[in-house]
Formats: sequence, C-alpha cells, structure tokens
Amino acid sequence: MAGADGTVQKGAMSAKARTITFLLIATAAGMSLWFMTAAILPDIAAELGLPAAQQTALTSAVQAGFVAGALLIAVTGLADRLDPRRLFAACAFSTALANAALLVIPLDGGLAVALRFLTGALMAGVYPVGMKIAVGWGIADRGLLVGAVVGALAMGKSIPYGLAWAGGADWRLALGAGSLVASLGAGLVLFTRLGPHHRSATGFRPGAIRLALTDRRIRAAYLGYFGHMWELYIFWAWIGAAATASYIAAGAAEAASLGKLTAFLAIAAGAPACVLAGRLADRVGKARVASGAMVASAGLALLTAASFGAVPAVTFMLCILWGIAVIPDSAQFSALVADHAPPEWAGSLLTFQTALGFLLTVVTVQLAPAVAAHFGWQALLACLAIGPALGVLAMRPLVRLDEQAAR
Repeated sequence: MAGADGTVQKGAMSAKARTITFLLIATAAGMSLWFMTAAILPDIAAELGLPAAQQTALTSAVQAGFVAGALLIAVTGLADRLDPRRLFAACAFSTALANAALLVIPLDGGLAVALRFLTGALMAGVYPVGMKIAVGWGIADRGLLVGAVVGALAMGKSIPYGLAWAGGADWRLALGAGSLVASLGAGLVLFTRLGPHHRSATGFRPGAIRLALTDRRIRAAYLGYFGHMWELYIFWAWIGAAATASYIAAGAAEAASLGKLTAFLAIAAGAPACVLAGRLADRVGKARVASGAMVASAGLALLTAASFGAVPAVTFMLCILWGIAVIPDSAQFSALVADHAPPEWAGSLLTFQTALGFLLTVVTVQLAPAVAAHFGWQALLACLAIGPALGVLAMRPLVRLDEQAAR
C-alpha cells in the first residue's frame, strides 16, 4: 500500500512538474508579441517615416485590446467555464496570425493599429488563463507557482527586444520570428494537465466581480496592483527609448543598439526574480514580499532618473536592477486574489484584476512619450516612483495580516 501510494504521489508530482514546465514555456511564447512593434519601431520609423502618433498608437493599442479582451473573459466567465488549455491555445495561435498579418499590410494605417488591438485582446486569453491553470496545482506553494508564471510573462515580454537586437535593422525578420514563437506556445499548452485544485463554474455570477469591492483583502490586492501597473508597463514599453536617450546624452557609440540590448536584459532579468520572490512569499507572506519589491522599485526609479546622461555603464546597471525589482510583486497580487477568492471564481477575479490594471496602462503608456517630450525622460522616470509608493500604502492591511500570521 505504501509503495502504491508512493508511486501515485510520485506520478502526481511528475504531472505537476511537467505541466508547469510546459505552461511556463507556453506563457513566455504566447505573450512574446506584446512589445513586438515597440521593439522594432525605430527601424520601422526610419524606413517608413511613421509619424509619432502612429508609433504610439501601435504600442498603446495592445494595452487597450488586452483590456477589452480581459473584460470580455471576466464578464462571460470563459476562464472558469471552458477548458483553459484550449482557450489559451486558441488565443495564442490567433495572436500569431494577427502579428503575421503586419508583414503584408501598410503599417501607417488604421488596419495595423486594429491588428495590434486584436493581438492585445487575444493575449487576455493567455496570461490570466495561464494563472488559472497554475493555481489549480497548489495552495501552499501558490506564491511560487504564480511567481513562475509572471516570470514567464516577463521573459516573454523581453523576447521582441531580443529578436530586434539580433535582427538589426531587418524588422520584418523579427516580426516573422515572433509569430513562430507564439505558435510554439499555442502547441505546448495542449500538453499540460489540470491540477487537483482546479474548479470550473457553470456560469457567470456578478458576485464574483463584486468581491473586488466588498472583500477588503481582495480590494487591497487590487489597489496594490494598480500602483504596480502605473510603473510597470511604462518601464517595459519605453525603457529602451529612455536608455537610448540617456546613452546619446552621454555620447555613447551605437546608442540605439545598446538601448535595445538594455531593454531586453532589463525585462528578462525580472523572470528569475519572480520565481525567487514567489518562494520567499510562501514562507514570509505574499503581501510583505510585494511591498518590499515596490519599495525597491520606487527607489531604483529615482536612482535611474538621477543617473540620466551619466556614464552609460551606470545607467545600464541601474536599468537591469530596476528590471529585477519592477515585476516580482505582480505575481503576489494575483496570488493574494486567488488565496482569498472562491476557487470557482478565481479565473474571473484574476482576469478582472488584470483588465482594470491594463486599463490604467492604456493611459500611462500613451501619455509617457508626450510627458518625455515636454519634460524630458529624466522627469518621466522619476514620476514612475509614484505608483509603487501608493501601492505600498494600499497593501498595509494585508501586510499586517502577514505579520500576524508570522507571530
């Protein structure tokens, strides 16, 4: 009996490890098209002479599309009603097609913006749904599981910058390679399994969304997440441009290429930090880890702003450190929502959380280059510290709960 039990348990652990491994690769691949146009914009603009408004629209349309898609999934309860693996696969493969279409249409028109909007909407069926799959595999290690998924998200967001850097000025090569990567994610997720804690809902219940307002623990996690999102997507979308401007001010050679490399490494560096923070959060408390990450991120925003135009090596190092600090808290906000939500409503609440957070980023990502144009990149980078500072204040009730649990 003991041997049989041991075999079953070992098999379950093997299924969990295999599923999480495939899920992480699929998430990174499926989310790899988010900053595709942002990464190659300098090369597109140089070749096609795109106006600044079109460049910004191609980037911010993804944010707006994600909000629309996430709200649709939250309101319909699709993440809780359908097999999340099939929803994930269908959305990831469709993003690959929408991205590939950019190779054959004019990039200076409304159709290109519409395709970027569609890409964002479809990715709402990738990342939040991936979290739904992950939280079904554990409770005691949920911080680590969600941290790993967010780490995969960070790695995926870095991929376009890596492709753009490797492809040089050939932006079409990077665009096509991005679609192939997303297709890989669509296929891999079909090899995952649903965990023992996975729950499905028979239909949408408005009470699932009302919990975001009425449950003080979920509300605090939402508010902390909003402070985090104020900063995160401006950093991810524009750190390459900001770093390039800083390198130019410092008189660095090959400033544009170095800016792409900086963005790639800064975003990718956050991936392992998410896993380490998730493991720590399961031991000392998710809220405490999230708040600590926001304190570090706010401080690095100010330091990076202060170093603008300084020795390139200093700016480069600070950008990498900021990239490490800016993302680990994201997973813990999601894990806190999953902890305090009814299991059958977790998908809707996680998707609604991301929808509201990304709605904020539609505004911030759109305004960021305008603020930089009027006040300078240095001022913009300093302003990013406001979000995590407010997030720390919002998380105080949950931090107190962590402290009480630790006593």
